[in-house]
Amino acid sequence: MSMVLGAAAVLGGVWALRQLAHRGIVRGLRATRLPHAPMDDAFGLTPERVRQVHVPTAGGKHLVAWLVSPLKAGTAPAPAVLVMHGWGANASMMGPVVPPLHAAGFAVLLLDARCHGHSDDETFTSMPRFAEDIAAGLAWLKLQPNIAADRVALLGHSVGAAAALLHAAHHDDVGAVVSLSAFAHPAEVMRRFMAEKRVPYGLLGWYVMRHVQRVIGVTFDEIAPLGTLPAVRCPILLVHGVQDRTIPVEDAYRLLATSSNARLLLVEGDHDLREAMAPHAHALVSFLHLAFEPPTPAPRPGAD
Repeated sequence: MSMVLGAAAVLGGVWALRQLAHRGIVRGLRATRLPHAPMDDAFGLTPERVRQVHVPTAGGKHLVAWLVSPLKAGTAPAPAVLVMHGWGANASMMGPVVPPLHAAGFAVLLLDARCHGHSDDETFTSMPRFAEDIAAGLAWLKLQPNIAADRVALLGHSVGAAAALLHAAHHDDVGAVVSLSAFAHPAEVMRRFMAEKRVPYGLLGWYVMRHVQRVIGVTFDEIAPLGTLPAVRCPILLVHGVQDRTIPVEDAYRLLATSSNARLLLVEGDHDLREAMAPHAHALVSFLHLAFEPPTPAPRPGAD
């Protein structure tokens, strides 16, 4: 009897340690909710062009988002761009991409992912959950009047970019993807993060990596942009800052090498490309317009 009680005590202790470890890992990786910039001028447009909306997402949760109406509302359906921020950011921080897109005739939907901005909370968030929120945003956006459902693109930053590639790898419902500061593989990001926090990789680091994959329900290999980008069938624009100290620019070259559908735009900037993108707004708009142009039919044999 004493042996049974002893074994039960050991198992109980192991279970308690695992629960403590789980809470510690989830808490340590939890994104900080940054306050929004004043939304009256976050997008550089008059208030009547921007409205706050609520988008249902997975698990009965809701996302807060901002829909920027196209410049010529009420005419032909407009192409649209869904914008997803990065880890620990929010929709207002993606505001600088809005004015050039709006001026070029695009509608823009900017999402707050779950656990970010004003959107609902969750026990944890992850890149796959970012992708779920992107899917929910697309479904909502394509039902809106004056939106050309067959001409919608994704634009994401960092984790938001990786989530956009993950979505596009499994769905053919977008015409283009713009990836800002994407990483090549989440395992490499995790190892850099643990090194910065002085967490020795060894057994402890191995356990953290294994536990995170178990919590999010997929392996890092399954969601790594190195694996998802080659499966994306639409045009892809990879944008990366040459001075990026968070995700090295070498990641962009590694991603570029995996797909003939991708092109690379290097800019003078760090990981946060809000200011660095301004001189390249024309390149961004041109890429999207070209992606949405119908293909030119090949000439018939013998045609002049």
